[in-house]
Amino acid sequence: MFTRLLSLPLDQQLSIFLFGPRGTGKTSWLRTHLPQSLYLDLLDYSLYNSLRLNPNRLENLIPPNHTDWIIIDEVQRIPELLNEVHRLIELKKLRFILTGSSARALRKKGTNLLAGRALRYTMHPLTIQELGDTFNIKHALQFGLLPTAWTQENPKKYLETYVHTYVNEEVAQEGLARNIDTFSKFLESASFSQGQLLNFSEIGREVGIHRQVVATYFSILEDLLLAIRLNPFTKRAKRKIVAHQKFFFFDVGVYKALRPTGLLDTPAEVGNVDLATLFLQSALAVNDYYDLGYKFYFWRTSSGAEVDFVLYGERGLHAFEIKRGDHIKTKSLKGLKKFGNDYPEAKLHLLYGGNHREYHGNITVHPIVDALKELPTILK
Repeated sequence: MFTRLLSLPLDQQLSIFLFGPRGTGKTSWLRTHLPQSLYLDLLDYSLYNSLRLNPNRLENLIPPNHTDWIIIDEVQRIPELLNEVHRLIELKKLRFILTGSSARALRKKGTNLLAGRALRYTMHPLTIQELGDTFNIKHALQFGLLPTAWTQENPKKYLETYVHTYVNEEVAQEGLARNIDTFSKFLESASFSQGQLLNFSEIGREVGIHRQVVATYFSILEDLLLAIRLNPFTKRAKRKIVAHQKFFFFDVGVYKALRPTGLLDTPAEVGNVDLATLFLQSALAVNDYYDLGYKFYFWRTSSGAEVDFVLYGERGLHAFEIKRGDHIKTKSLKGLKKFGNDYPEAKLHLLYGGNHREYHGNITVHPIVDALKELPTILK
């Protein structure tokens, strides 16, 4: 068992949405912290079929005078249930925790997400803070941070099954893509876009589909909580900034499971993408769990000056550059220096594979593992 950083306001009356990709530990957390709650699992086919045919049956499943939490797992499978949940909240003052691994079905049905009567939280893959002394960066970069990837004897097989399950259960059963084989080819092609500027036309040519279909497929990945798209940071821009978004799968292990590998796929060939993905997913988790309020961007000028990640919010402005090497080269600092010239109030960080903290003017160089451990302090 891992002690998670997630904290829910369980002493309040408001209901809760708990979103997160499958396998991040939502159900385990709820069963551990709320053992006396009423638990309804929509992955149970008989229950799913009963409520799908008649959502009003939900009320009959709740004991009279029930005052504890009611947990509905994978609520996106029956979006119409939210209308009944809304009614029971208003009529009986019941408290619900609704978990979901996709927001697409809820939004597609025009559901109002309980009109502000439920708080929204996210469960992320594990963080270095949660893993503690068991954290191993080589394992993290190869297999990611999903909990089962740290407990299974064969994490590679688990991740392959995980990807297959998402494609077959979420995409096929929900009818999100007409051609599953084409969507699978798209997933493979998208893995080569990890950490890169998105080019829908180029991917469309590789897969043999129209660029608009590619755009739809990327939206599906986001809705299934499998992917993140970052916008360029353009506030008070002094230089011409690129317009394209950057793309990342949500977990480095899932990305590695999707990307075909061979003899030519050396660490140098892959570059800094795996480290950048590990940092991004860790920073997103810390940002949510500590309620820091940062928005995530990247910075890249039309002339090629670039910073991997920009975090901007009421707490400040941070720029992060990620490098695999264990030595600092002058050219590694160029992007941060240019960003610092344009935004002198920014705190500048370079994360690398070495072992010592260094200071290069206003740029702080952190060993990557130390930076991951200290992220809550750095961002506060």
